[in-house]
Amino acid sequence: MMTELCAYLRNYFLVDYMNPEERIHYGSFTIEDGQIEPLSFLKQGQYFRIVGSDLNDGVWQYGISNDLTDETFEGAVWAMSIPPDVIALADEILAWCDQNASAVNSPYQSESFAGYSYTLKSGSSSASGGSDSFGWQTQFASRLAPYRRLSVL
Repeated sequence: MMTELCAYLRNYFLVDYMNPEERIHYGSFTIEDGQIEPLSFLKQGQYFRIVGSDLNDGVWQYGISNDLTDETFEGAVWAMSIPPDVIALADEILAWCDQNASAVNSPYQSESFAGYSYTLKSGSSSASGGSDSFGWQTQFASRLAPYRRLSVL
């Protein structure tokens, strides 16, 4: 969920946006036994972003069981500093998605049964696969707004 949330917000919470060259580390990285090689610039439990991997692009948590796929890749690792409020919000969104999965994935906006009528959802599809009118992006829009950026960097 954190990868999808950061992509939606266009905000990867880079530790220092003013000096990205100090927080985005380029090079060759190895993932073995589901963990990325020890990285001195990350702390235990810190979120980081992998870019340029064939199998593991996304947001992960350092030193936590990530189930990364073993590989060696040329790319970048971003040191992130996600606010606790955003982490808690991601948990709420995940719980909301689990609770509302059938409604989000349904093609119907409303149904009646007496004389049977239905209304199909309209609008473009959201990243979660449902309609924008009932996706997590709409349901949490006001709480996500303070964290949205115009561009990733």
